[in-house]
Amino acid sequence: MSMARDPEIYEKISSSIAPSIYKNKDIKKAIGCLLFGGSRKRLPDGVKIRGDINVLLIGDPSTAKSQFLKFVSRAAPIAVYTSGKGSSAAGLTASIKRDNSGKEFQLEGGAMVLADGGVVCIDEFDKMRPDDRVAIHEAMEQ
Repeated sequence: MSMARDPEIYEKISSSIAPSIYKNKDIKKAIGCLLFGGSRKRLPDGVKIRGDINVLLIGDPSTAKSQFLKFVSRAAPIAVYTSGKGSSAAGLTASIKRDNSGKEFQLEGGAMVLADGGVVCIDEFDKMRPDDRVAIHEAMEQ
């Protein structure tokens, strides 16, 4: 309880994120908010507001974006790290596979399903096909 009352807790959390990466305080604060998440709300008229926080890191090459993603994937209790280079919409959302006997089909969850309630870290998002990006945007809205 003492940490909750600490007026410097926001700074302490952000400084403990990826300590081997220097500076980038704003990014570290955003990642702290991502890891702790927002709060879900239900308005009096029954409308639900998700508490999910999404972070998009954009920057020049060699600015530690991938290192931040890898840190988050190790620090979060539920996390999946994947690269956009080899990912498809089916691989990130879900796919249908034929079982070994070849007679039945099975639905297999992708990275976004496996990380439900947690964090999906997609590196090199720009390398994905536009169709696959649209599928991810739709899945994030759910």
